[in-house]
Amino acid sequence: MSIETALKEAMSIEGAIGVALVDYESGMSLGALGGGQGLDLELAAAGNTEVVRSKMRTLASLDMDDVIEDILITLGQQYHLIRPLAGSKGSLFLYLALDRGRSNLALARHGLKRIEAGLDV
Repeated sequence: MSIETALKEAMSIEGAIGVALVDYESGMSLGALGGGQGLDLELAAAGNTEVVRSKMRTLASLDMDDVIEDILITLGQQYHLIRPLAGSKGSLFLYLALDRGRSNLALARHGLKRIEAGLDV
């Protein structure tokens, strides 16, 4: 599926506030949907780039032979899911912000995994 289709599917996940596909080497967003007054997706994409870079460095420092499936940041009113794309040629991740009161975290994680599997980048 295309980036646009993947972002639209991610926004259909119950409780979705905003979604972005981000290159964590450059910090650039390849596409975004949603967001708004309470969530600046460009700023969030850049900030979460640092989260992913830091975790990647930590795994390398620990010499762990493993991959990051996803990173969860739990806020009082939101969940922020970061899913590095293992199958991408490069350093991409999906970033999904959810309204904590309207979302199901397990279903959201499953949805991002399904979107990743179908994404053609």
